[in-house]
Amino acid sequence: MDEQRLKERLLEESEEFRRLFEEHRQCEERLEFLRHKGALTEEEAMEERLLKKKKLALKDKMYLMMQARQKSL
Repeated sequence: MDEQRLKERLLEESEEFRRLFEEHRQCEERLEFLRHKGALTEEEAMEERLLKKKKLALKDKMYLMMQARQKSL
C-alpha cells in the first residue's frame, strides 16, 4: 500500500492518528503565520523553534504508526 493510501486509512480508522495529524496541521498553520510575519519578537522566535520541534515529533509518531500499520497488513 502506498504512503498516501496508508495515511488516509489511518485517518479513517485511528483516533490517535487523527489527533496527531490535526496537531501537526495546527503547528504548520502557526509556523506559516510566523513565516509571513517577517521580523519576529524574541518570544515569537522561541515559539517558532518550539513549534518546529513539536511538529517534527508529531511527524515521527505518525511515521511510526504508519510503519506499524504497514507491517500488520
